[in-house]
Amino acid sequence: MLTVILLICSDVFMTFAWYRHLKFFQNQSLLFVILASWGIAFFEYCFQVPANRFGYGEFTATQLKLIQEAISILTFIAFAINVLGESMKWNHVVAFGLMMVAVWFSVAFK
Repeated sequence: MLTVILLICSDVFMTFAWYRHLKFFQNQSLLFVILASWGIAFFEYCFQVPANRFGYGEFTATQLKLIQEAISILTFIAFAINVLGESMKWNHVVAFGLMMVAVWFSVAFK
């Protein structure tokens, strides 16, 4: 459970580092956006590295990656809707559902 909480924290920082500038820093230079994103991404790594270290053994590296990707997609969808004002389309829901099935297959059949 600690691994999943750390991965969620990591993905929140990652999503802000990678996508927040699309709406809020459009008039800033690319160099500024890159440096700001790197500053935010530092905190992503502060959660991601311990998540993988603590989780490895309970999960395989492949399972950790699949769990992280599923959390990342869920975090991004929430961000895209609530921060960027984008809408969820049916194909996005289906794609996310298929990713959840992939994670379940990975974790359920050790």
